[in-house]
Amino acid sequence: MSHAVKEFVPANIAVLTVSDTRTEETDTSGQYLVDALKAEGHQLMAKEIVIDDKYKIRATLSNWIADEAISVVLVTGGTGFTARDTTPEAVKVLFDKEVEGFGELFRQISYQEIGTSTIQSRALAGFANRTVVFCMPGSTNACKTAWTHILQQQLDCRHKPCNFMPHIGV
Repeated sequence: MSHAVKEFVPANIAVLTVSDTRTEETDTSGQYLVDALKAEGHQLMAKEIVIDDKYKIRATLSNWIADEAISVVLVTGGTGFTARDTTPEAVKVLFDKEVEGFGELFRQISYQEIGTSTIQSRALAGFANRTVVFCMPGSTNACKTAWTHILQQQLDCRHKPCNFMPHIGV
């Protein structure tokens, strides 16, 4: 007997922008993610901007991971190679399981858009306390790529053959 889900189930999502320079007025990538998730019918639970400091990133993320009301965290920024880019180092240690395929697929799709420059993206994802965390570059275009080609489908319980919704605390 099939137990296919036919109705959309919204996820409770938090958005974290990692940047030393962005403000609420200039945070186009974080705002894109907020607009995109709301347009799909998901719930925005929190949105913050933190400076690119691994301990401040971990503190915010740890609080959200511990919050049973939040099941998905979208992180934008801090995934490059400058001295200040520390998102992967901040986040990876919090994961119970890594989702290696997210970074791999993001770079594969991104290659079609920006060529070999995609190797400078350290996009990553993983699970922590039944919360799935996706980290993507800070450009608005990178967030659009991640959302439209990966996240939109994987955060939809109707997506076949599988999606992340059964694995998170919805």
